[in-house]
Amino acid sequence: MRKTLSVLTISLGLLASMTTSAEEVYIDVPGHVANCLRCHDGGDKHPVLEIFASPHAVLADPHTRFAEDGCAACHGESIDHSRLPAPAGGEPAEIAFRGPHRSDTETLNKTCMNCHAGADMMHWHGSDHDFKGMACVDCHTIHTRADPAMDHRGQIENCTSCHTKQHAEIHRAFAHPVREGQVTCTDCHNPHGGVGPSDLKTMTVNENCYSCHAEKRGPFLWEHQPVREDCTQCHQPHGSVHRDLLVQRTPFLCQQCHMGQFHPSAALSGTGLPGDDLPSGSRSLIGRDCMNCHVQVHGSNHPAGVGQTR
Repeated sequence: MRKTLSVLTISLGLLASMTTSAEEVYIDVPGHVANCLRCHDGGDKHPVLEIFASPHAVLADPHTRFAEDGCAACHGESIDHSRLPAPAGGEPAEIAFRGPHRSDTETLNKTCMNCHAGADMMHWHGSDHDFKGMACVDCHTIHTRADPAMDHRGQIENCTSCHTKQHAEIHRAFAHPVREGQVTCTDCHNPHGGVGPSDLKTMTVNENCYSCHAEKRGPFLWEHQPVREDCTQCHQPHGSVHRDLLVQRTPFLCQQCHMGQFHPSAALSGTGLPGDDLPSGSRSLIGRDCMNCHVQVHGSNHPAGVGQTR
């Protein structure tokens, strides 16, 4: 039965996205796959025909297991289901990924990991998503030409449907260009687990930031110690209401650490601006405030740059 090939005729109305040059599409599929497609077609509640335009159902690729096992490669033999499906009062598929008969998460993930166990998946066991009991199909959609989780726009929608705090942050006035599609979640994070905090793709936050902001890496002759420790001490990576993604506006952010005697020790506020009816105004409150002078705040290589002033 598995070696028998049959020709399945699919109307253009059911698979319009796969062709525009013919009224019918002819696909050589194993006989047991054709048996499944008698019920599971383009008119099904969860259309499956587009899987033939995806990497999961390339008949000429032995790595997909589809050419040999067909639907059973992921859904199990499901012999009882093929005789009388669940909607007709029979048995559900042996491994069901969606619907009321969905299999347990461990079974679903094991099925996917039979093929997808490469480098990006090596940290899945023990990752945040694994501990939360998530299944691969909670993010990925298989019976489609293109998995939304692998698309820039679709990936952002996928991630922010759960990560609502980050969804709010990327809509702030100052944010990485995530909404514009220039940066995606997986540019920084590995959703399948990582060696760094927050499933980052690198060991530390700083190494992750340096992958784009290489000019901040150093080493510098005059270091700014918080910069070397953790970028997030000063920056909010997903978005901020303050310029440069700062966690707080300057000079108040700077004064959390810098209250030395070489500067006025009184905390700056919104008063005392130049132009007020005061003897003098503080230029540390206008423009880029502290960075009007300390222009190399991330570190300086100038011999006279001990205060990151040049």
